Amino acid sequence: MEIRLARIDDRLIHGQVATTWAKQIGINRIIVVSDEVANDSLRKFLLQEAAPPGIKSNVVTVSRMLDVYDNQLFQEQKVMLLFTNPQDVERLIRGGMKLNSLNIGGMRFTTGKRMITNFVSIDEQDADAFRYLNEQDIELEVRKVPTDRKVNLMELLDKS
Repeated sequence: MEIRLARIDDRLIHGQVATTWAKQIGINRIIVVSDEVANDSLRKFLLQEAAPPGIKSNVVTVSRMLDVYDNQLFQEQKVMLLFTNPQDVERLIRGGMKLNSLNIGGMRFTTGKRMITNFVSIDEQDADAFRYLNEQDIELEVRKVPTDRKVNLMELLDKS
């Protein structure tokens, strides 16, 4: 499979993803990678129905993604991977999957998190996962839509 975008956005498939990003990067499949979402049958169903016309969507666990990552059945697929958190991305990388870059598009503020932009909030577990990903030479860039200027996540972490 050709991964055209790996993105953390806890809203998963929504207007920006379905329209702007999908068109910009020319994908034919969206794969949501999340144990939590994959085990929630209603949420899984809704996400599978939310993909734009002509784009297939799947919701899988982290371990299932590792199983199918290099499967020949997906060789012709142009894929956007969507995650809710950086820990799931870290698990994929530790499991042997390769990524060149990771887009951080939205992580909502909850108790125990600190805001590093107006749309990205992290806690220490998030920061640790991002540091690990950075050590693996994965570009960590923050932006909501493709036309936004790329901002280096590690520079934001160093400031906060």
